[in-house]
Amino acid sequence: MSDFQHPEAGYAFIVTYGRSGSTLLQHLVNAIPGCLIRGENNNALLGLFRSWRALTQSTDIARMKREGLVSDPTHPWFGAEAIDPDAYRAALCTTFSQMILRPDPDTRIAGFKEIRTLPDPQMFRAFLDFLQAGFPQARLIFNTRDAADVCRSSWWRRHDPQEVRKMVADADAVFKAHALAAPDSAILLRYEDYTSDPQALEPLFELLGARPGAAELRAVMNRQLTHAT
Repeated sequence: MSDFQHPEAGYAFIVTYGRSGSTLLQHLVNAIPGCLIRGENNNALLGLFRSWRALTQSTDIARMKREGLVSDPTHPWFGAEAIDPDAYRAALCTTFSQMILRPDPDTRIAGFKEIRTLPDPQMFRAFLDFLQAGFPQARLIFNTRDAADVCRSSWWRRHDPQEVRKMVADADAVFKAHALAAPDSAILLRYEDYTSDPQALEPLFELLGARPGAAELRAVMNRQLTHAT
């Protein structure tokens, strides 16, 4: 891992829920030269986040650091004062990039898209902060869609519409708050906007500092995805 290099322009993550048009957006970003946005990974990064968060939430570790305690083998938290949560987070994210994202040598921006939102808004916000702090130059691309259309799409039709609407509303609230708090590194997109007018994608291209060619953009927007029913 010592010779691994993060992509020169950092990372971008598409954060959304199922049936929001995220695969179209993934395809679109991958049409930009130098971008490599992988698909879903079953929220594998969430476990790493929880491991890191366990350290940051420990009152015992915080107290040991605050008091400058140097523990010995008789202490139940022997060595905990030497734990560096920031370095641990950076190492976790580097390993994830190397082993899961596996950027090519010519990749400028790497990342993935994920549709598995977290039901706890506080935990969700902390997870998003973890992404942006752990991955260099991390950008978050929040993708939203009208809740009624989500309810009618594919597997969501088998769920209680009220529950689906609540999931969409809760996720959208987190997306909006984070995008407002970090306007230089996060963006909020609406499926209905950019599918009806590709000009709505201009803020995305500005965020990434690159864009697909006009022909490539048309090809992506006109392509019918195989799972889009």
